[in-house]
Amino acid sequence: MPELRKDPVTDRWVIISSDRANRPIDFMEIKEKNKKNLSPFSAGNEAMTPPEIFAIREQNSAPNSPGWSLRVIPNKYPALKVEGELSRQGEGIFDMMNGVGAHEVIIETPDPQKNFVDLDNNAIRDIFRVFRERILDLKRDIRLKYAIIFKNKGLAAGASLEHSHSQLIATPIIPKTVAEELEGARGYYQLKERCIFCDIIRQEIKDNIRIVFEEELFVATEPFAPRFPFETWILPKKHFSHYETINDDHILHLAITVKTVLQKINIALKSPAYNFVIHTAPMQEKPMNDFHWHLELMPKLTNVAGFEWGTGFYINHTSPEEAARYLKEITV
Repeated sequence: MPELRKDPVTDRWVIISSDRANRPIDFMEIKEKNKKNLSPFSAGNEAMTPPEIFAIREQNSAPNSPGWSLRVIPNKYPALKVEGELSRQGEGIFDMMNGVGAHEVIIETPDPQKNFVDLDNNAIRDIFRVFRERILDLKRDIRLKYAIIFKNKGLAAGASLEHSHSQLIATPIIPKTVAEELEGARGYYQLKERCIFCDIIRQEIKDNIRIVFEEELFVATEPFAPRFPFETWILPKKHFSHYETINDDHILHLAITVKTVLQKINIALKSPAYNFVIHTAPMQEKPMNDFHWHLELMPKLTNVAGFEWGTGFYINHTSPEEAARYLKEITV
């Protein structure tokens, strides 16, 4: 059973998940040129994965068989597990609990040769729609407080398989980074009675020096203080605190925006590895006036080294204004 352990100095929780040490990537060097046709996520290899939780498939196709366009499965080597009780306990000054949660894999296509950006807008829309449905399902479990959806593309970004997929991890606590973001947004709202993210959107559109792409419902911008070169945030123009409240119309616009930004980044940076993460409000909270869900996209162009780990400062050699100007000029 995984464990959650709390650092008594920083109040940061750490997942101790020994089972994940059994993953092949932890014992061998994985090359970026893996043979994609050997992917356990490919159509016809359904028996190589845990049974599916959800799938978009042809009308008469059976579960865990070919005929699907998207599958959701439990992670074979989960960081957290649904089974069990939290069983909070102390060990002297230390706090710990069982690693209860959920860890799911969203297999985005049955074709191992296709990357996320190769999919059409409707297929990407389905991916973001499934993100919504999985959060709505998991939030019925009141033990779970937060759901993070993320995608690792490429070995440098932490992907152990090339086959296009994303992941969802639901945790019984609100992660420290999320708590800090919530606290900062709450402080701004208490001072000005406005959402900080809504104010950022208005100012970025007005200034138009860090905007990468703008359409009717979403804006993509380089943040004012980016940690990484070409870090890009995608925000809905209308205020929503919880990603899972997104409607189908917004989801299609989100799909178009994310694909457009990724196409620009691929052209500009020669298809780098990247991570994207959806920042949303805690699952069990009511709609919040002070927080605004958004997606953060980070190409892997630099390494986090000793200075960053030791200080929390990030050194970025590309200004957001320069990055935005470069990306905006690229036509896709």
